[in-house]
Amino acid sequence: MSQMIKTEVTEMLGCKYPIIAGTMARISNPEFIAVASNAGACAVLASANYGSPDELRDAIQKTQSLTNQPFAVNINLFPALMPQDKLEDYVDATLAEGVKIIETSGHKAPEDLVPKFRDGGAIWIHKCAGVRYAKKGASLGADIVTVVGYENGGATGVLDIGTMVMTPSVVDALDIPVIAGGGISDGRGIAAVLALGAEGVIIGTRLMATKECPIHDNLKQAFVEAAETDTCLALRSIQNTHRIWNNKAAQQVLELEAQGASLWTLVDAASGEKAEEMYREGDIDLGIVACGQGVGLINDIPSVKELLDRMMVEAEEVISKLNIIAN
Repeated sequence: MSQMIKTEVTEMLGCKYPIIAGTMARISNPEFIAVASNAGACAVLASANYGSPDELRDAIQKTQSLTNQPFAVNINLFPALMPQDKLEDYVDATLAEGVKIIETSGHKAPEDLVPKFRDGGAIWIHKCAGVRYAKKGASLGADIVTVVGYENGGATGVLDIGTMVMTPSVVDALDIPVIAGGGISDGRGIAAVLALGAEGVIIGTRLMATKECPIHDNLKQAFVEAAETDTCLALRSIQNTHRIWNNKAAQQVLELEAQGASLWTLVDAASGEKAEEMYREGDIDLGIVACGQGVGLINDIPSVKELLDRMMVEAEEVISKLNIIAN
């Protein structure tokens, strides 16, 4: 059992492992968050899954009934995903329920929300995809910055910089702890990201192929069989580039983009409604699903606890082996 790797992130967030279970729309529900946090990660509840601040409060209360371990709430700054005029209400609901870790993500830093984070005594993690954005978050008072490289599933930003370069670039530019991810599917990836100077690792795609993940087994099995080439980039034409699983629904979105479709046509085509049905019914071509290149490294469907324990043991073995080589 891994106890060895302690970092600034494990100390600040109070989690056993330096692993953040990344926010996944329509997947990161209270049950899954609780399982991941109980397994040693700091999991992140997706506020965009909830149509009102009251629904978010209910979800937070449910999560708290299932775990006494740290978890965060994500506040999404993408206008297509969340009503931006209600963000303050979502933050108020989060703080009122006693959540002390808030993650923000989106194409801009939430300047106007920072005083609320401070007054509420929350640790603020800002998630972004580039040095410039990371510096902006840090300058506004972020306690931790999360960056994801080009391999990442979901929003990849517009810079196309891989995790291998993104991570040390951001670490060098900031004097606060950095969490990094993009393509991390095993303990080797964790060891690599820590070696690049990050204090924590964010994982998403790998967690989808676990027993407790609330998606259909057909999709989990497809991920086990997938290669690292089975993703594509969509929505670049509307400056909202996402890496997604390359299925029929993805191809349809790419065709619409090639035809110059409007913002709302594309948002509608990539909407989560069909993804939700796919997760439920198991037709793996039906909807768009965020998916990183690390899908090519998935070869089984363990429980979340088995996965995280294994990843950390593997990370420690890699670090020990490197120590032996160095000596």
